[in-house]
Amino acid sequence: MGVKRGAAINPANPFERFHVEEDPAAVEEMRRTDPDWEPPAPKTAFFVDDTQTLITKNDSPDLSFDASLNPYRGCENGCSYCYARTFHQFLGFSSGVDFETKIIVKPRAPELLRAEMSRKSWQPTKLALSGVTDCYQPVERTLRITRGCLEVLAEFRNPVVVITKNHLVTRDVDVLAELARWQCGAVLISITSLDRDLAAAMEPRASGPAMRLRAIRALADAGIPVGVSLAPVIPGLNDSEIAPILEAARAAGAQFATYSLVRLQGTVADVFTEWLERHVSTAKKETILARIRESHGGRLSDSRPGLRLTGEGERAAQIGQLFRALSRRFGFDGMRPHVVTTQFRRREPGQLELEI
Repeated sequence: MGVKRGAAINPANPFERFHVEEDPAAVEEMRRTDPDWEPPAPKTAFFVDDTQTLITKNDSPDLSFDASLNPYRGCENGCSYCYARTFHQFLGFSSGVDFETKIIVKPRAPELLRAEMSRKSWQPTKLALSGVTDCYQPVERTLRITRGCLEVLAEFRNPVVVITKNHLVTRDVDVLAELARWQCGAVLISITSLDRDLAAAMEPRASGPAMRLRAIRALADAGIPVGVSLAPVIPGLNDSEIAPILEAARAAGAQFATYSLVRLQGTVADVFTEWLERHVSTAKKETILARIRESHGGRLSDSRPGLRLTGEGERAAQIGQLFRALSRRFGFDGMRPHVVTTQFRRREPGQLELEI
């Protein structure tokens, strides 16, 4: 049995002249002549990114961080709705199966991060790890690039908010606790459904919902500020779970909560629509797509800051109002973690420090 994938297609890359498509007739002929035949499952391939820069600045007013760093490009989690899929097109890949099987890794990320923060020009700022793909996707278990970055951030006491769907984050509780000691570290665990089967279908290689709740508990018990992110809320698919997710996360120790509305820009719409065709009825698929359009001014996505994450219209407003009311009911402390830049320190190579 092959590895489960969120995407089953490779939409054409709009930046490439050529595109290879599977011949449906040939596939049908193979199935007819050999009932046991299955198309070969694509294996994950990893490529080294030799980039000389690491930190990406953010100037969007609707994001809570000033900059981000991404140890990986592409993501094995395989989330069918992921907005980051389109970024893979700039690398010459497709936003579909390629996004979750052709992973770019940055083994020099900790080294580049240390060099950046050692510069006198570096101004301490809140970083998101990661702002795009999951920094604790399966390959991190072996490569430990994210852990290396956290160790550098702890050395400099530069604030960071980790965003992940994976229980693997608990492996680094020691470094995260050191960051939290100086109010420089927090974690957001993304939970989109408590339904194990739905979560496994939407996010096939991410930790299941029970494991994500366990991660919240482990981080909270270690004194690390931890919150829950309902991202994305998909009208007609998981919006009915806002209350149970918030209640379960709060019971596990989550201190803050945030959400965003699904947006299906570009070829992500093709990937997610095809996913709906495989996993829900035709009527439900049409209902979900119609409700997404209703929440984005008649489109499946909106790139306007201030609207792209929360949507517009009556349905989007109702989701936002419900989320805020439930957050107050369950006692969440706002939507964003509190981290500070005042503890930042820069040391010369070889400099020792005596801590009391």
